Amino acid sequence: MERQRKTAKNTSHNRRGRVKESKRSKRNRFGTVCIVIQTIASIALMIVLNLLGMIPLKYLILVAVLLFFFWCITLNSQVARRKKGTFGKVFSLLLTFCLFIGSYYVAEANDMISRITGGNYKVDKMIVAVRADDPAETLEDAADYTFGVQFSKGSDNMQAAVSDIQKQIGSEIQTTECDSVQTQAQQLLDEEVDAIIYNGAYTSLMEENVTDFSKKIKILYTFDIRVQLDFGNSGATDDSITKEPFTIYISGIDTYGEVSETSRSDVNLIAVVNPKTYQILLVTTPRDYYVPIPGVSGGQKDKLTHAGIYGIDASMRTLGELYETDINYYARLNFTSLIDIVDTLGGVDVYSELAFQTGTESGCIVDVQEGWNHLNGEQALAFSRERHALADGDNQRGKNQQAVLTAMLRKCLSPTMLLKAGTIMNQVSSEVETNLSQAQINSLIKYQLNKNATWTIQSVAATGTNDKGYCYSSGDIPLFIMDPDEDVVQEIIDLANVVEEGGTLKDGESLN
Repeated sequence: MERQRKTAKNTSHNRRGRVKESKRSKRNRFGTVCIVIQTIASIALMIVLNLLGMIPLKYLILVAVLLFFFWCITLNSQVARRKKGTFGKVFSLLLTFCLFIGSYYVAEANDMISRITGGNYKVDKMIVAVRADDPAETLEDAADYTFGVQFSKGSDNMQAAVSDIQKQIGSEIQTTECDSVQTQAQQLLDEEVDAIIYNGAYTSLMEENVTDFSKKIKILYTFDIRVQLDFGNSGATDDSITKEPFTIYISGIDTYGEVSETSRSDVNLIAVVNPKTYQILLVTTPRDYYVPIPGVSGGQKDKLTHAGIYGIDASMRTLGELYETDINYYARLNFTSLIDIVDTLGGVDVYSELAFQTGTESGCIVDVQEGWNHLNGEQALAFSRERHALADGDNQRGKNQQAVLTAMLRKCLSPTMLLKAGTIMNQVSSEVETNLSQAQINSLIKYQLNKNATWTIQSVAATGTNDKGYCYSSGDIPLFIMDPDEDVVQEIIDLANVVEEGGTLKDGESLN
């Protein structure tokens, strides 16, 4: 009897042992799963960081060492544990979650950069318009109208637009040729034609001839034409931008909406950069500078701002010829872009040489103090656009635009901006366009992270004399222009040569 009781007791003890062993085995399996998933997440992050192409090798090694250290913590908590190893499992799960989230955002950052690159084209928006009181509401309603067209500027686009309209209507249209875009506008309002077909980029030229032109018409139809551009930099290697001096054109276009749309350029900056000596020459040129537009005006002079209506490439050629330098890269943003980017940065601290008040035509009223001013996006735009309140007009406005750009660059190079890197990239990706390749941008970021260089920047402004003159784009209508000061232009050429030849800008200031 005693033997039976002992046997029963041993059986019960063995059963409990097996149950504990089973539970322990399950916990071991779960711990093993945690280790495997953490390993996969760590490898995934390293792959994404490497593919990003902007992280220096020393930082990649540091990340790898940290990930291996965390992996060892998890492994040790499960292999050498004395109890359930709960801490190790929780630690592993939390770390794995963070690693997967990190991988996602790194991949997203790579995608954001790809969205702003590859701007090797321009978009011309062709418009069909009638008078504001015309009964026509659709293109079909205007099928029997006489359309005013002009082929002296952008004949290929005009022919493409006419063909598209005829395709939409299903029949040929009657056209009459006008001498210029200004004549088109006037003939429409004088009822000499029923409708006109024109490039939306020429709207500003029509406004200069016909007051409130845009308010006196009604748009029936738009047709976008995408034109491929050649900037002559197809042979550049990915890392050439970190080895050789380059010049980039920074254009602020006079439009709200799609940044790729062709428009006149009201902000015209070029940055001559030497990545080996860490020197940047920032040059602003007044919008009314009286210069020829190479490849467009046939030697006849025009306002610099008008070059933008013929495409970003026309503006680059114009400034390149003026300052005797090759400009192969550009970055373009519109008025909407500036507001959103500055707000994303948390505002910028801008130094103003003068105290003045911006007007409502600049976007908002801002009381600018002489010295440092903290500006939000809307205020920074008003500060950049204002010229009527400035004694030196467009000359001072150019300096103010440089001050805003310098403030933005300084803010972007601040270490605290790393916390906002994702938000900034997301904002920039939707509202900035450049023909720099993704690999070139990644290479430039990697170069700065690796070198942690202190950059020197010097801002200069082209000046001139206010006058009136006949412009290529305005025909026989004299417009307000600015005759270039040739001595100042030559000084800028000399400074650009200093940067390109590896010299140091004596009047530069530290950017970071």
